[in-house]
Amino acid sequence: MTKQDITQRFLFENLDAKGEFVSLEQSYHEVLKRHNYPPVVANLLGELLAASALLCGTLKFDGVLVLQVRSEGPLPLLMVECNSQREIRGIARYEEEQIDNNMSLNELMPNGILTLTVDPTQGKRYQGVVALEGDSLSTSLSNYFASSEQLPTFFWLCADGKKAGGMLIQSLPEEKQHDTEQRSATWQHLTTLANSLTTDEFLSTPHATILHRLYHEEDIRLFDAQPIKFQCSCSRSRSANALRSLGLDDALALIAEQNGHIMIDCQFCNQHYTFDKADVIQLFKDGSSEPPSETKH
Repeated sequence: MTKQDITQRFLFENLDAKGEFVSLEQSYHEVLKRHNYPPVVANLLGELLAASALLCGTLKFDGVLVLQVRSEGPLPLLMVECNSQREIRGIARYEEEQIDNNMSLNELMPNGILTLTVDPTQGKRYQGVVALEGDSLSTSLSNYFASSEQLPTFFWLCADGKKAGGMLIQSLPEEKQHDTEQRSATWQHLTTLANSLTTDEFLSTPHATILHRLYHEEDIRLFDAQPIKFQCSCSRSRSANALRSLGLDDALALIAEQNGHIMIDCQFCNQHYTFDKADVIQLFKDGSSEPPSETKH
């Protein structure tokens, strides 16, 4: 069975634990085809895409989740957004001449900082920031939750430049297991088995089969898969709002400096939005971002 682009929850019926799978193919391809990333960068970006999808499937919110890793190395930025409609996009910035595809995460992103932001449609914005610790994004994200959240959360992530995916396991509040030592032993057992996965195995195997291979002794409920897709949130209207924030005089001055046209580029999807003097005058006249003539994006 081909897994395409889905997230899929599962629940351990007799244990205080739940999990989530994600498999990405077309959405991952859509992200990569817009930029010529080196393989090592493409793989790390795929892992972060998978992580954001896992978190969106696990957290209950309406809005946008942003995972961002910044560093002082040859890979200064990885950034992924996933919203509650399971629409995903991502980008990386890198110094091509400094990249070696055999470099480790720590070599690519020394002194890295991991930031998780949840921006709900309604309610207060949440942001957590920790140092990037560990030899993989999986370990770093697991460490983040261990240090900043109450419920232990385990990540297993993979990508090979064509497909990306991952698995999340999260401890639940005490309900079915009341003995502390038993709960600790269960957590160790579940995460140790999950760590036995390989990239080839995960990317070529249905989720149900993976669950059976890892946890055939457990009673597990696997929920229906939910689709996920690439979707960039940029638009001509948003670009027009950026121009409006400059004020009319500054926008017209910028038009003059740039030979009669302002080009606003979306770094996520490489879409180009072009505005000329007539567009800008109309924008400040009636608030419309639609081109008055044949324009340009």
